[in-house]
Amino acid sequence: MFTNTKYKKLLCHTEFIEVLTKHIVVLLFLLPFSLFSQIKEEDKNAIIEKRVEYLVEDAEESDADYTTIFDNLSFFYDHPLNLNRAKLDELESLGLLTSMQINNLLEHIEKNGKLMTLEELQTIEGFDSEIIKMLLPFVKVSTNVDSPQLSLKELIKNGENTLFLRYQRVLEEQKGYTSITDSALAASPNSRYKGDQNKLYTRYRYKYGNHLSFGFTAEKDAGEEFFEGSNKNGFDFYSAHFFMQNQGKIKQLAIGDYQAQFGQGLTFWTGRAFGKSADIMTLKRSGVGLKPYASVDESRFMRGAGLALQFGKFDFTAFYSHNNQDANISLADSTSESAEVLTVSSIQQSGLHRTFNEIEDKDAITQNQLGGHVSYKTRRLNIGVTGVHSKINSDFAPNIQTYSQFRNTENNQTNLGLDYNWIYKNFNFFGEYAQSVDGGSAFVSGALITLDPKLSLAALYRDYDRDFRAISSAGIGEGSTVENEKGTLIGIVAKPIKKFTLSAYYDQFVFPWLKYQIDAPSRGYQYLAQLTYKPSKKMEMYVRIRERNKQENTDVDLAEGLDYLVHEKQTNYRYNYSFKVSESIKLKGRVELVNYDKEENPFETGYLIYQDVVYKPKSSPLSFSFRYGLFDTDSYNSRIYAYENDILYVFSIPAYYNRGTRTYLTVRYKVRKGIDFWIRYGATFYDNVDVISSGLEEINGTTKSEIKAQLRFKF
Repeated sequence: MFTNTKYKKLLCHTEFIEVLTKHIVVLLFLLPFSLFSQIKEEDKNAIIEKRVEYLVEDAEESDADYTTIFDNLSFFYDHPLNLNRAKLDELESLGLLTSMQINNLLEHIEKNGKLMTLEELQTIEGFDSEIIKMLLPFVKVSTNVDSPQLSLKELIKNGENTLFLRYQRVLEEQKGYTSITDSALAASPNSRYKGDQNKLYTRYRYKYGNHLSFGFTAEKDAGEEFFEGSNKNGFDFYSAHFFMQNQGKIKQLAIGDYQAQFGQGLTFWTGRAFGKSADIMTLKRSGVGLKPYASVDESRFMRGAGLALQFGKFDFTAFYSHNNQDANISLADSTSESAEVLTVSSIQQSGLHRTFNEIEDKDAITQNQLGGHVSYKTRRLNIGVTGVHSKINSDFAPNIQTYSQFRNTENNQTNLGLDYNWIYKNFNFFGEYAQSVDGGSAFVSGALITLDPKLSLAALYRDYDRDFRAISSAGIGEGSTVENEKGTLIGIVAKPIKKFTLSAYYDQFVFPWLKYQIDAPSRGYQYLAQLTYKPSKKMEMYVRIRERNKQENTDVDLAEGLDYLVHEKQTNYRYNYSFKVSESIKLKGRVELVNYDKEENPFETGYLIYQDVVYKPKSSPLSFSFRYGLFDTDSYNSRIYAYENDILYVFSIPAYYNRGTRTYLTVRYKVRKGIDFWIRYGATFYDNVDVISSGLEEINGTTKSEIKAQLRFKF
């Protein structure tokens, strides 16, 4: 194998020897890496599926929208990133490489010249066969100059248009849609939904490479009105964006709906981010600045404009947002000349407008956000400063409890922050300090350490004051908000012997002040250990144990006073396998057990067993994914989450609880080039309940099923 020094010396010889050497190197690399010669869409889907699972394992959300993350990798699959021309920011936006791997790649190209083949990556420190295989669907090597000219002719000729049309609904009748007399509805206006059970979605997007994007998204949730009542203009939610990047000094330009992400997510970060998972390298955030928004989460985005300019090693970003927000409002007496003023008791983020009260809360207030970010950036060092000011157009009078007494009660707030990222030899240090004006601070600092190609470590410390007032944050933590938490996490990835990989972390955390349903300072820990065995490119399996132990209020009814704390421990044991039977058929299965133990309560257990069959033939336009699963848990406390294959850009991570069976069939049919059709049927059959869900979602019966259909046009 050629070392970097030998390779560099060869480049100094005559042209004939140089050409001959290149051909020999290519042949040597291609022999052991022939498995890289065929890149299939299933490789892309497998990687994306695994990363989405990483996202939800700690968050445990069943209906979150991860379109933005999925969309990014899908784009690079259709338009592979040229590693010979890729800039630092583009490699970071790929989201598959660590800062050290990116630095080593760019340093290698700088010293030795452009890559001749992707297989040459194995000569770079930090790149093994697994990393390279993961990259293959999304990157390429080319010596061509990628210098797009954004002329009208070029945009029309080489731009890509995509249109989605989607329909879905629960097939059983839910209480919110049942008939009711006019008098009963008048007496209880929130006892029924205003709209029908159909959920509708459409999205159009135009993209020219990674340089220009614009489009719109529209959605109507089940229960919301459509072309009537509160939505006379059709859909309940509309979103549109225009985004351009890497054009001269303009690094990024966003108009319409967009997201802004900086540093480690403490000072300002809109959208979702990775949390604690088996991939410890996702502990480090990589804020990409501005990015287009094409999702349907109605609260995690900005509406306005943002501009990022690049001058050498300095980036300057400014952004502004003027966005309506749902809120619970009331009219209060005022001492001013006007008799009443608008007062907000809480801000809503569900995005649902189905009942009278939900419609009343829709777009009740306006939130203005103004901020900026300045950074100095090289391959090894990145230092950034962020400032943001947020204000709503009404008085803010939240219902303050003892645990929440340190939260912001003003209608405006300002946060400032400093973030850093530094690579020194085999160490990657990163962190951020954020300060709320008239409030507390938040601090996170960590390191990713490569001790050996077969051994990597991660360490992270966080300290969030109880009166830190996050405007929009996504810091690593055990709590759902960036406040009132201290913790230390240590992680490891080791490859002790060939075909085996061990991933593990231990996180110890403390909540110095009270929390919701926790009437005293508390503490806890969480750990995960996963051993992966990959005997061949067709077979992969892993075993995992994850345990979380924290304190909560006792469930024992007390006559008076604050509840005392008891320990709540949940332990999950998992075996997962994936086996490629043939080029067309893949089998995936899982067995997961859970133990739930809360002091003074009955001990609970549960299990989930499922088998997936994935059929994706080369020549046939038809492919499908099928699951049959069995589950049995003592209650919702011992629920088990599991990712499900769904139609494109729909993410299903249901919680399995009670006792029953779960099955689904997702079918994709390629009608012709540029036209794809998906249909999905999923059903859960319960053995031990006669009523499913509660409130207006209640179903009288033992079955809950859903149908989804989607049509995609690419032209």
